[in-house]
Amino acid sequence: MAPSAPPLACSLFLALLTACSGASQTNSTESVADTPPPEDGVVRLPEASRQFVQVEPAAARENAAVLRAPATVAFRDGAVSRLGAPLAGRVERVHVRTGDRVQAGDPLVTLDCPEAASSRASLSTARAAQREARAALDRQNQMLERGVGTERERLEAERRLAATQAELARAEAAVRFVGGGSGDLVVIRSPMAGTVVSRNATVGAAVEAGGEPLIEIGDPSELWVIAHVFVRDLHLIRDGMRAQIELPSISDPLVGHVASIGAVVEGSVRTVPVRISLERSADVLRPGMFGRARIESPDPALSLPVSAVLVKGQETVVYVQTQEGTFARRSVTVGHPVEGKVLVRSGISAGDLVVVRGAILLDGAADQLL
Repeated sequence: MAPSAPPLACSLFLALLTACSGASQTNSTESVADTPPPEDGVVRLPEASRQFVQVEPAAARENAAVLRAPATVAFRDGAVSRLGAPLAGRVERVHVRTGDRVQAGDPLVTLDCPEAASSRASLSTARAAQREARAALDRQNQMLERGVGTERERLEAERRLAATQAELARAEAAVRFVGGGSGDLVVIRSPMAGTVVSRNATVGAAVEAGGEPLIEIGDPSELWVIAHVFVRDLHLIRDGMRAQIELPSISDPLVGHVASIGAVVEGSVRTVPVRISLERSADVLRPGMFGRARIESPDPALSLPVSAVLVKGQETVVYVQTQEGTFARRSVTVGHPVEGKVLVRSGISAGDLVVVRGAILLDGAADQLL
């Protein structure tokens, strides 16, 4: 049977083990206490990891894009005239074709309207009645001067003259409404110089007063661009903002400015027409052309690449380098991404060193903006 260890030696071993364990625990606690706790939103990168992060100073850009929207070329208000039949009748002759250039007063369509003959006959009758009433008044005035007439008869002659003048004015207005021509023919003439945009009149067709337009005339020099902006983006637009229009048929963008913002939401896609007046109109522009409008900020604006912006829940953030290897999270307010950039409305200042590449590596709980 093996001899047992001396009681004194065992006691010394246990005391030494307890002392070493207590010292180790004390040193560990003191080491943790000496390390400052990390600040909220601050990340410190070791030197080996800094190569994956790129920073750039935030800078204000001229003509920064606020948004882009689909757009169409259209006639300006008052630059297109839609002409219909003033009376019921039948198309006798069509003088123009679609695309023809016309001057003010040129004949467009000749109609055969029985009502026109009646209106012109009424005008002739009203003129004759007015001449007769005037002669009667002159006769009464002369008789009154000679002492053989009465004041009552003169007043009655004045009343008849006034009635015939009113009837003449009505008949003249009716004939002006009918338009040029003679007998039962009505000639519709162009009220302006321009181009025949559409022609819906065919020889022999019956027409009704107030029906569909027979001819549309537009002035091709009076065009503007209508950008179709979503309702949610409307707060970004103001009158006078600069805009560039890109059309597939034109190599260089056209420059203009926001002339007016529509008051009515159009269609199921919920867009509002934003009318853009062009600084110069290109000869190749045609109503109905499709393109894209780029509406720009009127003032220099801070912008960042989309890769710099992160989304943390309901918050939009960027990381700013405060010192070498140290990055602080900043909450920012940004616009919509346009052309790979976003406008920064608040949260940072010009000159701040913002992480533009590798920002998502600094915050594993965030998502890229795009």
